[in-house]
Amino acid sequence: MTTKVSLAEKMVFSGGLLGQNMLYSFMSMYILFFYTDLLGISTPTASAILVTASIVDAFLDPVMGMITDKTRSRWGKFRPYLLFAPVLIAAATVLCFVDFDTSSALTVTIAAFSYLLWGMLYTVCDTPLWALSSVISKDPAERTLVVTLGKIGGTIGAVVITIGGIQLLLAFGGERSTKAYLYSAVIVAVIAALSIFLTGMLSRERVVPSTERVSFRNNLQTVYKNKPLLTLLASLLIINLVTGIRQSIQLYYVVYVWGDASYGTQVGISLVAGMLLGMIATPRLLGYFSKKSVFIGSCILGSLSCLVPYLFGDQNVLFTLVFFGVSFFFSGITTIVSTSMLLETIDYSEWKLGFRGEGIVFSTNTFITKFSGAVSRLIIGASLGVLNYVENQPVTPGLRHGLSLVMFLLPALCFLAAIIPILFYSISDKQRTQILMDIHSLTKE
Repeated sequence: MTTKVSLAEKMVFSGGLLGQNMLYSFMSMYILFFYTDLLGISTPTASAILVTASIVDAFLDPVMGMITDKTRSRWGKFRPYLLFAPVLIAAATVLCFVDFDTSSALTVTIAAFSYLLWGMLYTVCDTPLWALSSVISKDPAERTLVVTLGKIGGTIGAVVITIGGIQLLLAFGGERSTKAYLYSAVIVAVIAALSIFLTGMLSRERVVPSTERVSFRNNLQTVYKNKPLLTLLASLLIINLVTGIRQSIQLYYVVYVWGDASYGTQVGISLVAGMLLGMIATPRLLGYFSKKSVFIGSCILGSLSCLVPYLFGDQNVLFTLVFFGVSFFFSGITTIVSTSMLLETIDYSEWKLGFRGEGIVFSTNTFITKFSGAVSRLIIGASLGVLNYVENQPVTPGLRHGLSLVMFLLPALCFLAAIIPILFYSISDKQRTQILMDIHSLTKE
């Protein structure tokens, strides 16, 4: 077996994340509208379905992580799920957008079942796909590159649906046609399933797991006895709020502060351009500075780039969009650095505890991401309540200032707050080198 990750492997891994994020973005953008406006499910009921399923899904992440950590097969630990689960998630996606034209009660039941099933199967693909990056190479620099390509692929996948999803619906009859959603879901599901399957087919797991079976209790120790992981997860919980808050408040901001919903496209372009450039720049930065230093520096500069429009006025759209892009640039850097640090905590676990626990480590990361998203939505709901927001209300200076505060000041504070936990992240470059040397010497014995 080769020790070098081929270009084809890197591309299919990035492609797998591209397809996966196309699937996630399509579901996130259209399922609620489909439930309420096409199936006729009430908004509270539809929201309850999504929230309940999301909570169940979040708590299934660690379970899936422990399952993958116990998996031993001819294909490896993570690849089996990428080979056999994609067709199931594709089928579940299509099922979510089928109009069975039945009674209201049965429609709600089918919607709840299909969305819960979708969330469970998405986790079956999501956790192994990300965990694969921790075993695809023994070289930390190469793993960082693979992760970077995966993040870039995922970002592009989200962009494809953000820009092209509505065009797909229009091509099949428009946003008021149930068939348009069904046919669009089929196309997106097939693309996603094929891309994830190819990742499982063409990738290799070069970090061989121990033949020793890890108990449930020991598997949990991978998290609660791994202090670098705990500090990193605390920081990620906060830093994820930056993007979560902005995405949730974005439409309100462009409508009531800038007076035109179409500016949302420019904000989206600013986000994508900034994030991608930040992700691309990260591997080079890590060649000169430690991960911890790059993360902290990016948080400080990200906070400043949020404060500039807030302090000096955000009525100039072009000026504000530039600083949007700059702040997302630093968000892109923290995204790659934090994932690279996550890989380090897996090596640390093997060095400190004797087992790697890639599955549960990455599942805790996805759990944090989902939990952070829920906190973001709670913050936005509370903020709109404080502002006494009413749909289509007249624009007042107080509303404009309040939305600007949420859009800029809160993310600036989150950037700074994320620094506090990471100060206690203890894996230095010197220790990382020693950890890898010790692991290598043990595997040779």
